[in-house]
Amino acid sequence: MRRYHDASAQARATLPHEAALVYDPASGQALDWFHGASGGPVLLWIHGGYWRALSRADNSCVAPGLVAAGIHVAVMDYSLAPAVTLDEILRQVRAAAAWVHRHAAARGADPARLFIGGSSAGGHLCAMAAAPGGDATPLCGILPLSGLFDLEPIRLSHVNAWLALDEAAVRRLSPLHHLPARPTRMLAAYGGRETREFQRQTDDYAAAWQAAGHEALVLPQPARHHFDIVLGLGDPTDPLCAAAGRFLCER
Repeated sequence: MRRYHDASAQARATLPHEAALVYDPASGQALDWFHGASGGPVLLWIHGGYWRALSRADNSCVAPGLVAAGIHVAVMDYSLAPAVTLDEILRQVRAAAAWVHRHAAARGADPARLFIGGSSAGGHLCAMAAAPGGDATPLCGILPLSGLFDLEPIRLSHVNAWLALDEAAVRRLSPLHHLPARPTRMLAAYGGRETREFQRQTDDYAAAWQAAGHEALVLPQPARHHFDIVLGLGDPTDPLCAAAGRFLCER
């Protein structure tokens, strides 16, 4: 957490950005916009924390490497469980995607090249943003790191103490059961030093994407674990950052 905090503070101190842009008046939630190159793609980034912790202030650390590649990065907040339901969190994510799409051109980004990424719970949310029902905002692709795509194991774990998922909610909110209706690309990654369940979730989800005719690539990061993989995305010298830059900038 200290590494997140320090790297994020450094990013805000050194990168051109706009802070606390309210994307959803209903909840008051906001995002920070880090400026990339004129006409560059834009990545909406969603933090992890099992839907109940962390914030955009801890996740500015993803911006430096991507901004160096010309990519605009919008790092969002969302209301946290258990104060709100997972359905409400997802509504806010979709509202943020729509806001970024509407306002991208005015900030020098290409609205036709909108991507959504996130880590852990953020990986779940970016996948659900690409699902039917959320696809009113056109997405080029998603970038989930160590994401959660089948929520049934979550329902059976201690995490359900603050999510309160029942079987119907698991079905409604599991990306594995709601693949994109339109062609969408995915670049996913997980750490080699994290639990097999996180690895399995990504592998199974990528296989489902491919079976549905979508492009999906998984890049395991052998030296990373569930928490420090995010830091690799923000480091211009890291192979994950380089791969993400190519993925986001590809036309």
